[in-house]
Amino acid sequence: MKDNKTRLDLIDYNLRTSWQSVKKMYHEEAVKYGVTYAIGFALLSIDPKKGTSSTSIGPIMGLEANSLSRLLKTMEINKLIYRKPNPHDGRGVIIFLTKEGLKKRDITKNKVIKFNKLIKDNITKKDFTIFLNTNNAIKNLISENTMF
Repeated sequence: MKDNKTRLDLIDYNLRTSWQSVKKMYHEEAVKYGVTYAIGFALLSIDPKKGTSSTSIGPIMGLEANSLSRLLKTMEINKLIYRKPNPHDGRGVIIFLTKEGLKKRDITKNKVIKFNKLIKDNITKKDFTIFLNTNNAIKNLISENTMF
């Protein structure tokens, strides 16, 4: 794709570049608080009161087991989480947030809320609804596995 205008018409190109911009923005902000984008996402994926089964965090985040294991290990080393055996499944563990993990989760949550508010304040309700409908249509088409 040599022509820049042609690339701008491509749905996947626009989705990818938009998401890369959002991810970069979140990562640059996360680093200020001693975490990464991935850690922030994981903090938001863990129930702050009841904890979350380690096996359910991967699907929430779209991570493979190996990547999730490395991420959780890093979070444990940084004292953001701790693990307890799952009382309902002897093979599994429940991930809980430490005090520091809860603090970083609150910071992350506030940043996400701020970003969402900024977007909603700067586009019309109609455009936001169109965005959500379009996004859902894309996800549905993909999940139907009829693309290729």
